[in-house]
Amino acid sequence: MKLTEKSHSKTHRVLVYGGPKSGKTELVGRLAEKYNLLWFDLENGYETLMKLPREWQERINLISLPDTRSYPIAIETLLKVIRGTKVEICEAHGKVSCALCKKDSLPVSVIELSSLPEDTIVVVDSLTQLTNSAIANITKNQPEDYKLQYDDWGNLGKLMDIFLSHVQQARYNIVCISHEVEAEQEDGKTKLFPVAGTRNFSRNTAKYFDHVVYAEVKNRKHIFASTTTYAPNILTGSRTDVTLEKDEKPSLLSIFTENNKEKVGETERTKALLARLPQQKEIAK
Repeated sequence: MKLTEKSHSKTHRVLVYGGPKSGKTELVGRLAEKYNLLWFDLENGYETLMKLPREWQERINLISLPDTRSYPIAIETLLKVIRGTKVEICEAHGKVSCALCKKDSLPVSVIELSSLPEDTIVVVDSLTQLTNSAIANITKNQPEDYKLQYDDWGNLGKLMDIFLSHVQQARYNIVCISHEVEAEQEDGKTKLFPVAGTRNFSRNTAKYFDHVVYAEVKNRKHIFASTTTYAPNILTGSRTDVTLEKDEKPSLLSIFTENNKEKVGETERTKALLARLPQQKEIAK
């Protein structure tokens, strides 16, 4: 197939990262103004979303995964969910096909990512906690003071690659939230990258996403950046050249509505033509 025969993708894969309290969760949550959000909460951070208008909150379906060092359920559940097949997640434990909850007929959420409509965005909050969950899963039979060995780091990379490779090929909208880590580049200079596994793996995380957005606080203002030229020491970029840092009120909606601009323009032109029709008919008489 020739490139000219391909159409723009109707879905997007977005990574938002930055330091703690830099506005990441609220920025993503504000997508609920126009979209339904299927929100996987790994960090029990949903209270930030309660600042949103109640109408927007109604569009957020929260799936809580009570992930801890002794109960690393997030990596187990999300590796099953991200494959796109239909799964049942219990509300009590965040577990797929939970025998205990099934026995007692407790509430479950039925999820099938492969059948999600275009007006729904999956949110994973966060890749940082998913990394911690993967580490805890790998070392679950080890003592508390156990230090990861070479094979353990390799297994961590495999688990994160399995998850992110499904994100990369997703045919639905998805946003992942993460924190920042400083890593050295080949030229010896350091740069900020999104956390996703080891430092080396994190340096290449951007390849799985169409857009990488950095969040920070400058001069008492929340700043969100998405262009590759924003800062030499911060990883950012957008395959469709969305420029959040220049927007007066930055919003991820500009990413998800980007491919609809032409359609919106055509609609407006059609409306204008229709509005003129009565006048034209009157002149014809």
